[in-house]
Amino acid sequence: MTREKSAAAKIKTPKRAAVKSPVAPVLSEADVAIRFYRANEKPYGAFSNLYPRPIEFEGRVYPTSEHAYQAGKASKLVVREWILSAPTPSLAAMAAHGLYVWDVVPNWAQIKFDRMRAVLRAKFEQHADLKALLLATGDARLVEAGTVNNAVNRLWGEVNGKGENTLGVMLMELRSEYARSKAKRTPRSGAGIGRNSETVPSPSKRSPAIA
Repeated sequence: MTREKSAAAKIKTPKRAAVKSPVAPVLSEADVAIRFYRANEKPYGAFSNLYPRPIEFEGRVYPTSEHAYQAGKASKLVVREWILSAPTPSLAAMAAHGLYVWDVVPNWAQIKFDRMRAVLRAKFEQHADLKALLLATGDARLVEAGTVNNAVNRLWGEVNGKGENTLGVMLMELRSEYARSKAKRTPRSGAGIGRNSETVPSPSKRSPAIA
């Protein structure tokens, strides 16, 4: 071996660091429930309405889905703009929760569930990565796991395992719809629908106007 070849053999080419793309974790059959609450929790904090993703809804761009939802509660434009002026989605929610009854649209108790469904649809259809994350949860039960035991958290989620989990139910409904649509576009051999074919209970329509 020549001196040049011997020297070259001693030089090691540095290995490039692997670049990892953010992906949802692979779920096993034991993963029967996915709990989320805080928007900064990865990866499922994205399911929170406080997650910082803008959405276009009813001809306006809102900084979060929480802003878009709470905007529908106010009966007057000036009150709505006051809610939307809140610097964070949690403060916008607090402002909306504190409205006097005469500042709330009269039929809020009846329309709020449909508005939330429409807001969630806009959020996940306008952000492909969030839609993919939702589909990646498979058949897992999605639960908004509140930390403070109050009526709002028990309506939209669960606290210590108790509550209607309305937000989680709506997300599972949307996930099932997206999964069926995806299955129609990419048919697979074999009988059966496969994953995401669960029947999701609808949230109660009789819940009081508390959120």
